[in-house]
Amino acid sequence: MATNHNDQALLQYSNLQIPQSQVVLVYTEWNTAIIDELREGAKRVLAAYPQITLTEICVPGAIEISFAIRQHYFARHAQAYIALGCVIRGGTPHFDYVCQSITQGITHLNTEIGSPVIFGILTVNQESEAWERLGGVHGHKGEEAGIAALKMIDFSETLKQG
Repeated sequence: MATNHNDQALLQYSNLQIPQSQVVLVYTEWNTAIIDELREGAKRVLAAYPQITLTEICVPGAIEISFAIRQHYFARHAQAYIALGCVIRGGTPHFDYVCQSITQGITHLNTEIGSPVIFGILTVNQESEAWERLGGVHGHKGEEAGIAALKMIDFSETLKQG
């Protein structure tokens, strides 16, 4: 489900300062078709920058994403992390707890570690809403997460240069 707005967005950001970098995609096992499309979107964007090394880590569920990112950061320190998941509302409060936990976890990581963590988690009422965010009327959230990672790497580089 490739989109055309990605090319336009990348042209707009072609002046980014992206050094040799590692970007880590951390994604869940749940909702595989949706997650695979999120991953592909992010990878399409990052592929335009050959100086980026991409690592992918699969975790059992959305709540485990924060743990995996923190562990990777303190063991290997990547320049950016992208959290990808899809939580679909069910008939119990579980949805609310998972969404709150992953949001708080990623927010905490963004203040705790020295690398940006991009929020690429879809929180939707039904599966069709996820597909609307994967090349439909709401853009492609995987591509947007890739672009956000690039912008934050550029931001970090700008700060280093004073």
